[in-house]
Amino acid sequence: MHEQLHLTTTWVGMLSLFIFVTGYYFIATEDKYNINKAKPALLTGTSIFMLIGVYFAMNGLDGSYLHHEIENLIVEISEIFFFLFVAMTYIEAMIDRSVFSALRFNLVSKGYDYKKLFWVTGFLAFFISPVADNLTTALILSTVLITIDRTNKAFIVPSAVNIVVAANAGGAWSPFGDITTLMVWTAEKGAFTEFLYLFPASFIGWIVTAYLLSRYVPNDTPPFAKDEKKIDVDEGGKVIVGLFGLTIVIAVISHQLLYLPAMWGMMFGLAILKMYVYFLNKKNRVRIEDDAYEDEAINAFAWISHIENDTLLFFFGILAAVGGLHFLGFLEYFTALYTQFGATTVNVGVGFLSAIVDNVPVMSAVLKANPDMGVNTQAQWMLVTLTAGVGGSLISRQQV
Repeated sequence: MHEQLHLTTTWVGMLSLFIFVTGYYFIATEDKYNINKAKPALLTGTSIFMLIGVYFAMNGLDGSYLHHEIENLIVEISEIFFFLFVAMTYIEAMIDRSVFSALRFNLVSKGYDYKKLFWVTGFLAFFISPVADNLTTALILSTVLITIDRTNKAFIVPSAVNIVVAANAGGAWSPFGDITTLMVWTAEKGAFTEFLYLFPASFIGWIVTAYLLSRYVPNDTPPFAKDEKKIDVDEGGKVIVGLFGLTIVIAVISHQLLYLPAMWGMMFGLAILKMYVYFLNKKNRVRIEDDAYEDEAINAFAWISHIENDTLLFFFGILAAVGGLHFLGFLEYFTALYTQFGATTVNVGVGFLSAIVDNVPVMSAVLKANPDMGVNTQAQWMLVTLTAGVGGSLISRQQV
């Protein structure tokens, strides 16, 4: 095992830090420059290690050490990458099968007033995000809000904020509800059941915020056309929802009992989904004529083409960048904060920091630094998981 390198004061260390700060500036200001944050993130992460490779070659250093560290980083990133890949594919499958469209129709057609819709969508966000992840949940339910009444800002604004807060809070008490919780879980800093202890704090954090927001929601009822066509879940949709739940269970079992990465169980679940669609199409082919079959056949691989690849590449780039800073020795300064101020103070501070800087690089830095959390190690890891997960709700720009 190699000792930690200390290259922070070398030209490669200072240049890499400059690249990271510059890259993150463009990530944080993507709206200003009209650039997808995945582009600067990917360029930042790959550039840092390219520079490290040049430094090693110029100074005749042991390249096997760099290669070994890169391989370990690839394994860490791939666990998160493929876990999200499968989850996003399932979400796209449910969108294609009109699962969420049917949900939207059921909400609007019941004649709920704005306040009830505010609470229902928030409640759904809090309990869907632990399974579907907070980003996906917030996007889907925000879309539902817009279809209900896009013109009423007095309803849209507080309801959208409520969904984001609920999704962040709900994702914090599940190992796969947020990228940060997934990172902590796959790094084996907490068992599956330990995340459940975060439920009371997460729920209280959301319900108090929701109550304050609800006071600004109007009491009227949204417009609804009586002749609006009813939307039902398409064939296979309900089974796919069940398969998604089964896939999550398999991922947990794989990680907790079978000594396999969680993403392996997720990929197994993806294989089950593909086979289900194959047999569903085969059954339909027998039922209808071949010409009509081509129009009705479900293309499971088309779901993959619709997933948010830019989000996956953003996570790859930002995790690679933090890995590069760790390799150069910068995260030792982060570890020193725990020694000086104590784990509880710093872990609470991580929550405030995640409101300014995205919670993914912040949590990645904590995991890479692997500081001494004191006597209550597990409790402190759960604390930083909670604060990083919900801290982004402090500033709207940093939501999920």
